[in-house]
Amino acid sequence: MRDPDGLLRRAGVRGNPDRDQHFLVDDRVLDRLPDYLDDADRSHLLEIGAGTGALTDRLLAIAERVTVVERDPELAAFLREEFDEEIAAGDLTVIEGDALDVDLPDFSASVSNLPYGVSSEIAFRLLPEGKPLVLMFQKEFAERMAADAGTDDYGRLSVTAQHYADVEVVEPVPKEAFSPPPEVQSAVVRTTPRTPDYEVDDEAFFFDFVKAIFTQRRKTLRNAIRNTAHISGLDDADAVVDAVDEDLLRRRPGTLAPAEFAELAVIARDNGFEQGESG
Repeated sequence: MRDPDGLLRRAGVRGNPDRDQHFLVDDRVLDRLPDYLDDADRSHLLEIGAGTGALTDRLLAIAERVTVVERDPELAAFLREEFDEEIAAGDLTVIEGDALDVDLPDFSASVSNLPYGVSSEIAFRLLPEGKPLVLMFQKEFAERMAADAGTDDYGRLSVTAQHYADVEVVEPVPKEAFSPPPEVQSAVVRTTPRTPDYEVDDEAFFFDFVKAIFTQRRKTLRNAIRNTAHISGLDDADAVVDAVDEDLLRRRPGTLAPAEFAELAVIARDNGFEQGESG
């Protein structure tokens, strides 16, 4: 495998925290990341934020094809030079551009050390694709994604992520694994896509409703529903409250499992809008 420090030297770059650049340089972490795919389809792996290609090199060793997305023009040019043989062989494709804007290929799984400043946006672009993901996040963000109902870390992020997949934190990663070290600890998250055990007819409203309710996470659901109608867009919050079971109304948002939020969102959509509106 290519040496991460050697790649940085050949690229002639140093990480820039102001540009959200923290290069993963710990060989042990880099070597383990692809293994977290377990038995996932490795025919076409996607990497977001390839940097100087330390992780790219390891993905090429296990995949039939790899596509990387890199927004920095200088780094994208370096990748094309460093991996010219792999590109010529059709094993690697380099896409220069912002991962939030470019057209993504039909990948089988993704392994990525995400730019932390846009990690949430990228994660929620990838999750709806229904593919296995191994992603590096800030540790706090990772723990919130994987949190169970009733825990302090559980919130809107947990419900939304777990709507698409089973989420688990598989490895904490220290600051020293990066160059330059970030100010925060990191962690690797593995998501395994699945169909939720509940039905949501209006996914957009479901997410908006969850977002609204969690702005009042310390309130009872009764008050949270009434206090956030301006966020969720409900016309008649009182009608929703009247339609919800009294025991549920006494609970707080952080205690509801995703399936219970889905049930509540259906009640809200069916009762909280004027006739002819869907939210």
